[in-house]
Amino acid sequence: MAVLPIVEVPDPRLRLVSGPVDAIDAATRAFVADLIETMYAAKGIGLAAIQVGVDRRILVIDLQAEEDAEGKPVRDPHAYLNPEILSVSDELSVYNEGCLSIPEQYAEVARPASCRVRWQDEQGGDHEEDMDGLLATCMQHEIDHLNGVLFTDHLSRLKRDMVMKKLTKMRKMA
Repeated sequence: MAVLPIVEVPDPRLRLVSGPVDAIDAATRAFVADLIETMYAAKGIGLAAIQVGVDRRILVIDLQAEEDAEGKPVRDPHAYLNPEILSVSDELSVYNEGCLSIPEQYAEVARPASCRVRWQDEQGGDHEEDMDGLLATCMQHEIDHLNGVLFTDHLSRLKRDMVMKKLTKMRKMA
């Protein structure tokens, strides 16, 4: 497994619409393992393939909500290949979202509180599930990446400009 470099704004690859995964083979599974390793190394809870420069419809999520006896997060990563949102709720929920491609910047984003998602796993199995809470938010955030959409696109122009100015200032100080 390898930790891959994460693409950051304003890289134009983040605006690409990712293509489908046609073959789920050993190379795809190895890439998924690298994506998971990269997500953990960056201390994220989700990562889309395009965030490491690969324009394929693959994302990984691990909310790491549970802790073991020593207080360390229990790792339970999941890979989603060719995910698609089938339906969303009318009810919205607001989360303070961040993004590994927009480091150390956060903003409140309103998204549907629940969604129904279809995807394939790394073995090619088909799945469909209703998701809510943080999982629904994370799934929508990562699928947005596959469609060339960033969480800042859900903000008002004023808030988006503030986030980008803070990012520019942080980069200058580094």
